[in-house]
Amino acid sequence: MNIDSIISAAVAKAVKNLYGIDTPAETIVPQATRREFEGNLTVVVFPWVKAARKAPEAVGKEIGQWLADNEPAVAAFNVVKGFLNLVITPTFWNSVLAAIAADPEFGTVPVTDASPLTMVEYSSPNTNKPLHLGHLRNILLGSSLANILAAAGNKVVKTNIVNDRGIHICKSMLAWKKWFDGRTPESAGVKGDHLVGDCYVAFSSHLKDEVNTLMAQGMTQEQAEEASPLMAEARAMLRAWEAGDPDVRSLWQTMNSWVYAGFDASYKRMGVGFDKIYYESQTYLDGKKKVLEGLEKGLLYRRDDGSVWADLTAEGLDHKLLLRSDGTSVYMTQDIGTAKQRFDDYPIDRMIYVVGNEQNYHFQVLSILLDRLGFSWGKDLVHFSYGMVELPEGKMKSREGTVVDADDLMDEMVTTAAEVSRTLGKLDGLSDSEVANIAEICGMGALKYFLLKVDPRKNMVFNPKESIDFNGNTGPFIQYTYARIRSVLRRAADAGMTVGNYADVVPNDKEIALIQRLAAYPDVVAEAARSFSPALVANYAYDLVKEYNQFYHDCSILREENEAVRSLRLALSDAVAQTVRKAFGLLGIDVPERM
Repeated sequence: MNIDSIISAAVAKAVKNLYGIDTPAETIVPQATRREFEGNLTVVVFPWVKAARKAPEAVGKEIGQWLADNEPAVAAFNVVKGFLNLVITPTFWNSVLAAIAADPEFGTVPVTDASPLTMVEYSSPNTNKPLHLGHLRNILLGSSLANILAAAGNKVVKTNIVNDRGIHICKSMLAWKKWFDGRTPESAGVKGDHLVGDCYVAFSSHLKDEVNTLMAQGMTQEQAEEASPLMAEARAMLRAWEAGDPDVRSLWQTMNSWVYAGFDASYKRMGVGFDKIYYESQTYLDGKKKVLEGLEKGLLYRRDDGSVWADLTAEGLDHKLLLRSDGTSVYMTQDIGTAKQRFDDYPIDRMIYVVGNEQNYHFQVLSILLDRLGFSWGKDLVHFSYGMVELPEGKMKSREGTVVDADDLMDEMVTTAAEVSRTLGKLDGLSDSEVANIAEICGMGALKYFLLKVDPRKNMVFNPKESIDFNGNTGPFIQYTYARIRSVLRRAADAGMTVGNYADVVPNDKEIALIQRLAAYPDVVAEAARSFSPALVANYAYDLVKEYNQFYHDCSILREENEAVRSLRLALSDAVAQTVRKAFGLLGIDVPERM
């Protein structure tokens, strides 16, 4: 039972009866009343003032009186200027709670045949290095957004594009041939993506030495990089790959297989997955074909050197290269090819690319080109542009090996979670396996929550120490509250306490505030889906448990002698726990049953 919807419908009836004005109920959006005023919900009456030909206060009083006389949910009202504050009948909140408790799908909109199909692309790694902290924010944002969109009634396809070809890949391959003596993940005792990443760092280190030597001979850095024998070898290897050289292709397949095995292990630990994975090596040729079709239709043009370009000046942009003079493709070409394959595979209504804000221009151009080349959803594609994540020490650089490896960070978070939990006594009496499980849940929860609670459009600094704190706006604080509630419910069950009839109980202010907070959950999910902001769900979960802890401090549960009151509080506790679990589930975060 959605109290907001009830009030919206009642206000629409009031306005029709009082002033003859037809107002769609969905356009009337009650807000929680500010704490300094009496009431639970507030309706703004200014939209009807002109038609009513009365002062805002008068309109508010007339609508409020009509509601008090005709809507059982409204007990009283007051008007502050153009704001109508409504006091909901206290016992009505009990029916709201009962409806929430009875609905296992509370907060979820059912998917139907008519639901739009939304594809969400995230992760998009290169196969020359392991996943790092930047990837973590991308992956967690993309996965949680997909979950939220599904909860809001979308058919969702989760997809990934793996950048598995190009000069960067050849750099790692060449380094392995030169300096790694046939080493394999098994012989080195490391994950495959880490071994390949070490190869990439080794190449960059040797290249830097080579460039410095050439610069000492009088070359500029650009000239030195162009003249570098090592870079010449890498470019030759790329040409051999393009030509299908069997030895180069064999090494490429072997090293990529190492990386994919490493990626899969990391994804599994993060609790994320994909419905479909595309590979640049399998899409770039389709992109070239689509570009050449556009050229034949006069949608693009060729320069004297043979390169193919798009003229975007009519859209206020510049000219964009799509095929180089030697016929090789660029990233934009690959994205066009991937889009074609996706459009062939799925009836896409909306395409969302989860990519950092440094690529804003790229996706502005891609949208125009896809629309120009005939993809119906191209014009409306969504670039979910998020801010960069850094450490307190500053930015990370892959080629220098200074990135924060995702696997290492996850290990560190779990280890720290175990240490902090043990110090606080939250693991007392648990077995080793239970300790390991809780440490994993809390460590990963701390990491995910800290990265997701920030507005995705903002740059952020990830501080591991701050993220693992059992106080404040952190994952462990919310997880611990959930575990506390589950403990209360277990003790109630052990004592034979069940939830009976609480319909006639007059809830106190703490209980009403908590029920009202619970009732807001569906609207939070809907808004998070509309605005592409998992942070709204994360911070809702924090506000909910903060409200619960105030209730828990002030209201006895197990020691309450009045059975009906105790039933209300047990039902309320259970509903909070279930809603926290659902909200955290949308974020991909587990919750522990005990701590």
